[in-house]
Amino acid sequence: MNYAKLRMKVFVRMLSLILLALIAVDVLYSLVRGRLGEAGVRLLQYVFGYEYDHALSIYESVLRDHWEIIMLIAISAFFLIFFYFSLSWFTKYFNEVNAGIDALVTDEADIKLSPEMSSMEQKLVFVKQTLQKRELEVQLAEQNKRDLVMYLAHDIKTPLTSVIGYLSLLHEAPDMPKEQKENYTKITLEKAYHLERLINDFFEVERYNQQTIQLKKQNVDLSYMLIQMPDEFYPSLTPAGKRMIVNVEDTITVYGDSEKLARVFNNILKNAIAYSDDNSTIEVSAKVQKDMAAVTCTNTGTTIPPDKHNQIFDKFYRLNDARSTNTGGAGLGLAIAKEIVALHEGQIDMQSENGKTVFSVKLPLISQGGYHG
Repeated sequence: MNYAKLRMKVFVRMLSLILLALIAVDVLYSLVRGRLGEAGVRLLQYVFGYEYDHALSIYESVLRDHWEIIMLIAISAFFLIFFYFSLSWFTKYFNEVNAGIDALVTDEADIKLSPEMSSMEQKLVFVKQTLQKRELEVQLAEQNKRDLVMYLAHDIKTPLTSVIGYLSLLHEAPDMPKEQKENYTKITLEKAYHLERLINDFFEVERYNQQTIQLKKQNVDLSYMLIQMPDEFYPSLTPAGKRMIVNVEDTITVYGDSEKLARVFNNILKNAIAYSDDNSTIEVSAKVQKDMAAVTCTNTGTTIPPDKHNQIFDKFYRLNDARSTNTGGAGLGLAIAKEIVALHEGQIDMQSENGKTVFSVKLPLISQGGYHG
């Protein structure tokens, strides 16, 4: 708070009380000791109707003969009055702060303090806003946990039911033809793998919720990283007749965490493979634009509606529940990619129209004078 202003205000008020008390005591002393004796006698005559001699006698016997006691009583009275008003002024500020804390805790009213307490008011308002923000974050975290439980209950139940069902058939029919047994075993294994992916996604969710992504930055050859992508995804591309083409400029170097950046492009390409048409081509390109490395990933498939563009990077969001269930996606890949890109002071975006979906990632290049970022 503005302590100087507050101290000055209290000092002025106390000084005013002291001056008033001194003036009142001086007036009373003058009245008792006789400098204003004549006025005192006339006052007795006027108020009570006494004769002059009677009024003078009363004045001398009551006031002049007991002036020490009267002055002591007067000084004590003024001291009590001074103490009362001083205490009232101090308790006023304590009461305001107490009311502000009540408003902070109960969240039922605005925090308003005196002008000289403006700094304290601002601090209390800031604390109140911080507490409200944290409360919303806790509510959101709880909602995410509930969503996770619902997600796991829904998606794990399907492959688990299939595994139990096919294993039961194999157990109950030991004389099953070999070809049929192999088919059931194959299906059971696929469902078990699917269940394993879902469990891995669960741990991914926990890591995402509990940890802040930490970066270990170094020079990263982005061109070389992207060129290796088709080989890594070959097993996922081949069954559906898909292929990946990479067209990048030579030696695009950024300063970042190579492992985390590889995760960004892995997550984007997994999404492109999962949602692209069979026998289609996924195109990856990278070039330098001003001071940024611009990477795009284009796939052909179902157009993403415009009203879904802002949700595509949200946690747990899955554009197509049926297809996401088949691929084991938890709806975290693009959300994690967005966070990693933001930590690298970059940008990630998505556009989808006429059956083409384009993910764009921009990352700062290394400046000539040293590392960027």
